Amino acid sequence: MALKDNKVLLVDDEADILEFLSYNLKKEGYQVFQASNGKEAIAIANKEEPLIIILDVMMPEMDGMETCRQIRETPKLKDALILFLTARNEDYSQIAGLDSGADDYIQKPARPRVISSRIKSLLRRYRSYHRTVENQITDFNGLQIDRSRYIVIKDMVKINLPKKEFEVLSLLSGHPGQVMTREFILEKIWGDDVVVGDRTVDVRVSKLREKLGDKYITTIKGVGYKFEFE
Repeated sequence: MALKDNKVLLVDDEADILEFLSYNLKKEGYQVFQASNGKEAIAIANKEEPLIIILDVMMPEMDGMETCRQIRETPKLKDALILFLTARNEDYSQIAGLDSGADDYIQKPARPRVISSRIKSLLRRYRSYHRTVENQITDFNGLQIDRSRYIVIKDMVKINLPKKEFEVLSLLSGHPGQVMTREFILEKIWGDDVVVGDRTVDVRVSKLREKLGDKYITTIKGVGYKFEFE
């Protein structure tokens, strides 16, 4: 069952923020659900299956980072679009948030118009990506990539990849032999609205090599990466 793109789950331990954002998102036509902590959020997400989840980072019981990780590990929620809200502005918080599986990141206090714009941007990328990869399965001499189900199988063994790692692999493998710059990969996978550095791509590629081996993704020094297979 597909996730519902008109459903938004708001997760924050501050009731006034929940009410304020909920009121404005409902005016945009979304069906909004609320949770005040990570555990409650996971329960509601499993029941309602929202496509859009807006998560506060600092919460009691279970913080946003761990909540995001658990949502990403839930098969029916793996495609959810997760947007972090936080008052923290340190670089490491942004990197940690995106590494845990978030799709975007907004600092508090966030204006409803900004959040609405980010949601629409994420939905456009989501729909474009899924139209492109629908029902596509490719096999590269023992490495099978099923883009419609986010599944990778290498030498008959299933490999679990976080969402962003899979999308980087999917992008590169979709154009074998073509060199892609770090900037191009960032734009296609993270979009213009998410502020991350070139190092983000390098980290994802390094993790892919740990799981798949070195023979598939080649570094083009000073430029970027390309996918190759024998």
